[in-house]
Amino acid sequence: MNDIRRTILWVIFGFSMVLLWDKWQIHNGNKPTFFPAPQTASAPAAGNAAKPADASVPQAAVASAGDVPGSAPAAAAPAAAPATPRQDVTVASDVMRLTFDSEGGTLKASELLKYDDTTDKSKRMELFEENARRVYVGQTGLIGGNFPTHKTPMTVVPGERELKDGQDSVQVRFESADLGGVKLVKTYTLKRGSYVIDVQHDVVNTGTAPVSPQLYLQLVRDGNKPEHESSFYSTFTGPAVYTEAKKYHKVEFKDIASGKAEVDKSSTNGYVAMVQHYFASAWLLADGTQRDNFVRKVGDNLYAVGMITPVGTLAPGQTKTIGARLFSGPQIEPMLESLSPGLELVKDYGWLTILAKPLYWLLSELHKFIGNWGWSIVALVLLLKIAFYWLNAKAYASMAKMKAINPRIQEMRERLKDKPQQMQQEMMRIYREEKVNPMGGCLPIVIQIPVFMALYWVLQSSVEIRNAPWIGWIHDLSSPDPFFILPLLMTLSSLLQTALNPAPPDPMQAKMMWIMPLMFSVMFFFFPAGLVLYWLTNNILSIAQQWIINKRMGVPPQFNLPKFGKAAEGK
Repeated sequence: MNDIRRTILWVIFGFSMVLLWDKWQIHNGNKPTFFPAPQTASAPAAGNAAKPADASVPQAAVASAGDVPGSAPAAAAPAAAPATPRQDVTVASDVMRLTFDSEGGTLKASELLKYDDTTDKSKRMELFEENARRVYVGQTGLIGGNFPTHKTPMTVVPGERELKDGQDSVQVRFESADLGGVKLVKTYTLKRGSYVIDVQHDVVNTGTAPVSPQLYLQLVRDGNKPEHESSFYSTFTGPAVYTEAKKYHKVEFKDIASGKAEVDKSSTNGYVAMVQHYFASAWLLADGTQRDNFVRKVGDNLYAVGMITPVGTLAPGQTKTIGARLFSGPQIEPMLESLSPGLELVKDYGWLTILAKPLYWLLSELHKFIGNWGWSIVALVLLLKIAFYWLNAKAYASMAKMKAINPRIQEMRERLKDKPQQMQQEMMRIYREEKVNPMGGCLPIVIQIPVFMALYWVLQSSVEIRNAPWIGWIHDLSSPDPFFILPLLMTLSSLLQTALNPAPPDPMQAKMMWIMPLMFSVMFFFFPAGLVLYWLTNNILSIAQQWIINKRMGVPPQFNLPKFGKAAEGK
């Protein structure tokens, strides 16, 4: 029974190694060994990448409210001749620079001016893109007839294109020609300090008969993971749909391709989004607005998530305005919470959300006081150690007792090595006499595991850590330590912890308890510096607490160094 605690730890370690090996296989271009998954579709070829507009328009001519959006209309009349040549239009606020295509007024590129590119710090982070390696665009248009869509050429209304000092907003306006008796005017408004784009759709009936169009809002993206994502951990990339009825629902690209994707198709609230590590985009309609949600494959490795909302019946000469908002920016929880109910869930903690959200709040509050994310991480781990002090004290007290009786156990095992049953009985007798619980050092640690796992996801998911410096050589807590100093210190601290723990009676186990931290530490050389800092701080505080408790209990701290080779065999 004295080995139960180590057995549990070995199970956890073994499963970690399985996951690590699987990720390593994928990283080297091989198929997963243990968890095979369908192959990700290849990146769009240069010839196709520049054609997201080929994505079919949701069905409207025959679709009524509540119907499942289907394929493109059976017949779409040719677009009216453009009043001006097709062109790209760039408009900028203080936090983002957007590029629109005059064909349909499609958002085809966005630069987040406050965030550096993942690999090239001289460039800004691009979320929406349309080029040979990436397709990610925002489209809107009308369905239900031969009306203007995201394929319709539009005229760009002249105006300011950059937010000036003293201004609070800047606009860009697109107007379609008369198509099917309907004219569509789109106005995008960027506001100072905001990652939300107000999108106003003015639908004008220019014909002689009533019309009943529907407005669609969709995000179209290729099914590839963001470039330079870590091979040792993976975050969700893909569409998400939120409604009050069914809450937050992620949709895998492979489920859309196979027709297995299920979303809440009709609602009067919620949003549709495209999510990736640290960033997201989302279409938002006012609560109470009827909409049909959809996800579908719209091309070779192209996927769409969107909403369709009825415009209503327009009499000849009548104009109706439908407002929407398009969020395109970082996953900052307080900002997302203020925009729409449930939008903060695009920053996904999974089943650990109930623990992760309070930890994120505490980390944010510490940062307000300290002003440095690295030291805020250190402070948060210190507070958690204080909160779990008595649990840890019980664990280390149990380990100290085990360490004190370890020589007696070793002598008994050597004396009864040929009598395993009697050895077990004698061991239980010693435990009863010394009032030692073999599981006493394990259970308090197991209780804390969910908390520290939640903190792990907080640090991995928080965009605030991205590009945040700590001290000296650590200029980005979301990137690996460039000189591997933190991983080396973390490895040394793990080995020191092992040396302070009571040595397992079994020589083979004793060897493996030294090999385990070395193997486990390999991953930390590729982990973000913020995560390594968290583990290093936790190790140092654990060592300090273990040292103090051992001295209080009269068990002088001593280092149980490994014994390999013949020395171990003769033991």
